Amino acid sequence: MRTLPILLFLLLLAPARAAEPPPPDNRFLLTIFLRHDQSKTLDEIRAHLDKTGFIAQFPPAGVEVVSWYVMMGIGQVVTLRLPPEKLREVNRMVEEKAWGAYRTEFYPTYDYKAVAEADRKKREQR
Repeated sequence: MRTLPILLFLLLLAPARAAEPPPPDNRFLLTIFLRHDQSKTLDEIRAHLDKTGFIAQFPPAGVEVVSWYVMMGIGQVVTLRLPPEKLREVNRMVEEKAWGAYRTEFYPTYDYKAVAEADRKKREQR
């Protein structure tokens, strides 16, 4: 019968926990342009990325790949979702492991698709 008081305690505690708001998600999107170094062949680029460990280690733990596209004639475009405290780690990884294969550009990004669709629907209803 010892379990009964514990169960009652947990039942009393459950509503209080459910009322707590979830922790805020402060992650943001970061789009990285990985522009191919066109003075190198694709095999040379891949060899560089293998040698530095970029392919095996990117992105760092705690960073989510949202999309990763190839832009023909340009290189690759990667969009990451990450907490602010991971920004330096992502930057350092790209500097240490991708430079020499790519020229890089970084752009803080946000997802506007849902806002644009809602705005379009609102305009159509007028």
